[in-house]
Amino acid sequence: MDAAEEPFLMVVEDVFCLNQGRVVRATGRIERGRVRTADEVEIVGSGGGPITRVTGIDACQLRLEEANAGMNVGLLLPGAATGAVERGQVLAAPGSIGARVAFVGDIALLPEDQGGAEVLTGEDLDFYIHAGAVRGVVTLPHGMDALQPLHMAAVTVTLERPVALEVGQSFAFRHHGRAAGSGTVTRLLP
Repeated sequence: MDAAEEPFLMVVEDVFCLNQGRVVRATGRIERGRVRTADEVEIVGSGGGPITRVTGIDACQLRLEEANAGMNVGLLLPGAATGAVERGQVLAAPGSIGARVAFVGDIALLPEDQGGAEVLTGEDLDFYIHAGAVRGVVTLPHGMDALQPLHMAAVTVTLERPVALEVGQSFAFRHHGRAAGSGTVTRLLP
């Protein structure tokens, strides 16, 4: 499947309000697919959900009619309420990705000298998914009390707010303010 056939997805890295808040400019890198002026996009993530129309695309101070995967762009979204778009959300083809608060993932802890620390069931970790951070509680597999540095496990994560998630998506996490490890989403939970 070539990039033009994949559904559009862009991670929102920054948001600006223009024209006294009547237009939102969301900037970021297009991860896959393409977007054209007048396409509808869905805001996915915490507080997201509305579908809005792209009225302008800009890259490197140039106005474009179309942008493809790999490009850093700004999308103009009139009618998107101020605060409806925020860093860490994604803009996507409507219905192509959903926001979830729970998932199963394979995680690997860093060595102790690089920040890895023992992780216990029920501990709060800071997860870095897309361009945003969200707090989450980790649940280790049945019978495992603690996960030690340099070890791996399949864990269940429950986030404090919905985040756009897909199977195969990578993430990083911090434990007590220090980089502790990384992982990959293996299954989405309802």
